[in-house]
Amino acid sequence: MGEILTQSEIDELLRALNTGELDVKEIKEATEERKIVKYDFSRPSKFSKDHLRALKNIYENYARLITNFLTGYLRALVQMDVVEVQALTYYDFIGSISNPVVLPIVKFAPLEGSIVLEMTPKIAFTFIDRVLGGRFNTVEEQRDFTEIELAIIERIIIQMLNIMKEPWNDIIQLRPVLEKIETNTQFAQIISPNEIVALVTFDVRVSDVQGMFNICIPYITVEPIISKLNTRYWFASIKKQPDEYAQKLIQAKISKTKAPVRAILGNTKITVSDLLELQVGDVLPLNKSINEEIDVFVADLHKFKAKPGVRKNRLAIKITSLVGEED
Repeated sequence: MGEILTQSEIDELLRALNTGELDVKEIKEATEERKIVKYDFSRPSKFSKDHLRALKNIYENYARLITNFLTGYLRALVQMDVVEVQALTYYDFIGSISNPVVLPIVKFAPLEGSIVLEMTPKIAFTFIDRVLGGRFNTVEEQRDFTEIELAIIERIIIQMLNIMKEPWNDIIQLRPVLEKIETNTQFAQIISPNEIVALVTFDVRVSDVQGMFNICIPYITVEPIISKLNTRYWFASIKKQPDEYAQKLIQAKISKTKAPVRAILGNTKITVSDLLELQVGDVLPLNKSINEEIDVFVADLHKFKAKPGVRKNRLAIKITSLVGEED
């Protein structure tokens, strides 16, 4: 039995236990049996615990970068965290997936071979809904994706792959390229079912919606750099300076942030009795003369002095001086 069971296998196992067809003692005895297999330490054929820890460190960094990107891209609160990194066969990985699903096949250049991403329909439809201006009202749908929906997902995946370069930089200069997106596991057979893969599982939360995102990395794909996939090498190569990519990302998001600007022409005070008697055509004198500068506020901060006027048949202001430059 593989490490990951499908929902139907889980249901069948519970049914067998409830009906008495399967005894708990039998399960315990089966798990206690050990098989001795020859292992060539000079040429490992699977991921060691140290390899998995290194991958976890890499993708925890990736999760932080993706959280920043998706929060800005979707204009919503997004949190992405690594839940688990485990080694299993490709057969077990594919067998745990229900169709339809989003399965981007990614060329892991300059390495030979590919990796597979898995985005659950719940998260995929949430991303699509948000990009199209929705408010996360989409229920979990069990249907095929349209070409337009896949095009939207493709744009997001390409951005996510560009960000994946950063956490791998200390080990290899990656150039991941999206080859295609499959929605059926039958067409995602990139390696032999018995090949060992590392599965990085993320928990993704978009506002109140929660789902999973997986990255499946075959051992044969990263075998040329497997000696570098250890925590000692990874920590030794971590840069001490602030994350340049994260800084640029934050600056880009801040530069696109919209701030309200208000130009105050003037103000005045009147009594309540005068207020109650106001009628159309009444004139209220303000505390500013026509040649006097007016105050300009940005997000409730007094930032500029300006002169009011008209430009191209529209009311306008001309900045004459800065206020509170120390802010």
